[in-house]
Amino acid sequence: MVRDEKGPATGPVCRMCRTGLSPAGRGRPALYCSRSCQAKAYRRRRQAPPPPPERPAAGGAQARRRRQIAEALWRIAAERGLHEASLREVAAEAGVSLRAVQYHFESKHQLLVDALHLLHDENERIARTRIDHDPADPRALLRAVLEEFLPLDAQRATALRVFAAYYARSLTDPALAAVFLAAEQPLERLVADLIEAAQAAGRTAPGLDAWREADLLVSGAVGLGGDVLHGRRALADVRRTLDYHLDKIFAGDPARTARVPGEGAGGPGQRVAGSG
Repeated sequence: MVRDEKGPATGPVCRMCRTGLSPAGRGRPALYCSRSCQAKAYRRRRQAPPPPPERPAAGGAQARRRRQIAEALWRIAAERGLHEASLREVAAEAGVSLRAVQYHFESKHQLLVDALHLLHDENERIARTRIDHDPADPRALLRAVLEEFLPLDAQRATALRVFAAYYARSLTDPALAAVFLAAEQPLERLVADLIEAAQAAGRTAPGLDAWREADLLVSGAVGLGGDVLHGRRALADVRRTLDYHLDKIFAGDPARTARVPGEGAGGPGQRVAGSG
């Protein structure tokens, strides 16, 4: 059957140009309308198809591979700086191919952003399992939260180094700064919420501005943690500095004073839940 000029062909068509073909007589039916279309089809078959992209395993295996690559970037950032974390270096550190890194992360910038999100999630997950406190003691909870900014172990020391590397990079990378310096200030908000809850329970000194106190505590803990990494300050001295500021916030806490008769808040030898 030939093509109907008023519509598409309803019988067999050429495999290349889709022109309607005449009904076949005896023998094999025609596949192409002309030798030219047959030659085009032959050349197309001769062209080697592009190699298939390296595909990750589905589900949890894909997340584990992304995590493996992100951890490699963290190690490079902590040991040599974020400027050394090229895609090739990350692939070598992770023990995977460069194509695997490029498949999971569209670009180096995407890798930096996603690895930062993963690090935030990891720190939060570990901190939740590590912070052990008495719910009736808001000072102990606040101290435990602030100690997450100190290099008390290898995990926290590495995280602090990686965040420092990101901070340096964010000074010259506005797109990364938008991710690294979140406008919501979740850490300051958490500390402010803890102080406000203690205020509502009558556990703090009067006249405090919870947000101002949170700004000082978070920035102070981060800076002091960096000094410990540099060896500029001793960890025990930094802890005493944090206790000094917490004692001022919780000055006059009746519950705290009642637990330690004869001593003011944060007096010598006093130990609270969550403190090291």
